[in-house]
Amino acid sequence: MIIDKIRKNKKIEKLQKNVVAADMLIGKWVKCEKCKEIIYKEDLHENLSVCPYCGKHFRLSSRRRIRQIADEGSFVEIGKEIHTKDPLKFEGYLKKVESLQEKTKIDEAVTCGIAKIEGIETVLAIMDGNFLMGSMGACVGERITLAIETAIHKKLPVIIFCVSGGARMQEGMISLMQMAKTTAAVQKLQEEGLLYISVLTDPTTGGVTASFASLGDIILAEPDALIGFAGPRVIEQTIGEKLPEGFQKSEFLLEHGFIDKILERKDMKHTLANLLRMHSFDK
Repeated sequence: MIIDKIRKNKKIEKLQKNVVAADMLIGKWVKCEKCKEIIYKEDLHENLSVCPYCGKHFRLSSRRRIRQIADEGSFVEIGKEIHTKDPLKFEGYLKKVESLQEKTKIDEAVTCGIAKIEGIETVLAIMDGNFLMGSMGACVGERITLAIETAIHKKLPVIIFCVSGGARMQEGMISLMQMAKTTAAVQKLQEEGLLYISVLTDPTTGGVTASFASLGDIILAEPDALIGFAGPRVIEQTIGEKLPEGFQKSEFLLEHGFIDKILERKDMKHTLANLLRMHSFDK
């Protein structure tokens, strides 16, 4: 009888493993890269895409970020009429863009709009790493510039959630020019005395870090986010020195004064609302 029970339990365990494996094949489960736990995807989404075991903040799509930050039904998109071009006639570029648009259901690496956060109107720009790793081409630069110019016109604060692998190589020098354009737009915003909050998420690198991402009046970051310009190996080869472990993580940057505060995702919306209230009170 005991042997029969053992055999039965083994059969149940095998069946459960097969069910989990089948579910994983159709995308119902995800593995945390940090703690290696298997998480049911719906549970992960309900927990703001944060691992319930170790607290790792998974990368967010722009749609989920908007739902987490903006009051329900308040987000009105701007800049959607600005589309990706192929100025260098880079082979296969537009086909790749079209494929990503179909796959991700977004049309570019940033979504901008006017929204309310706990009732306070603001301009939001949300970058999305699912679209060419959030790389900044002419369309991304122009949309962010338009968002900032809209904020100036309407006398509103600006919040930009940054995630990027850097400049978009398929657009060459035109991509690099977006650094100057967005920086100039931020300068105009600050001359008007309007608040700009930059939120750095994993990863924020390259030309985005070297331009608008680092120019916030207040710079926030998510935990354990990779933030920097070039990769550690490139930097070490350039300066000929060994760098400290984790020197490009948000915790290291907070310790050395590069960012103002690290915020967990559950605290993000309310903290942003409080900062907006404080700025409104100061005015």
